[in-house]
Amino acid sequence: MRVLLVDDETELVETLAERLAFRGVEADWVGGAADALERVKTKAFDLAVLDVKMPKIGGIELKKRLQALYPAMKFIFLTGHGSEEDFTAGAAEAGSNFYLIKPVKIEALMKKMNEVMQHSGESR
Repeated sequence: MRVLLVDDETELVETLAERLAFRGVEADWVGGAADALERVKTKAFDLAVLDVKMPKIGGIELKKRLQALYPAMKFIFLTGHGSEEDFTAGAAEAGSNFYLIKPVKIEALMKKMNEVMQHSGESR
């Protein structure tokens, strides 16, 4: 499974990428939406883990843009802001019910990644 982690909290995504690599997951990370849109031009990903609140382009908008370019890509959202109810409404609008609340534990992320890939019928 190839995963792209996108969050303006670069220490968080860098650490998550390292921990995923220890578990055999190929993970890249970037610090924002513009970098994510550039990275997907040169490398294919099965799954993107997106922070909901980022400067300029948030995770829900980024998901829409990535999905338009790569319809098979799957998504998980991370949120550290607002209520779970508010986030659920926003994620439903974007077409995803896969999300985690920060701070995220690596075991919870691995479980959610497996869920989203199994849900799509493309578990690898």
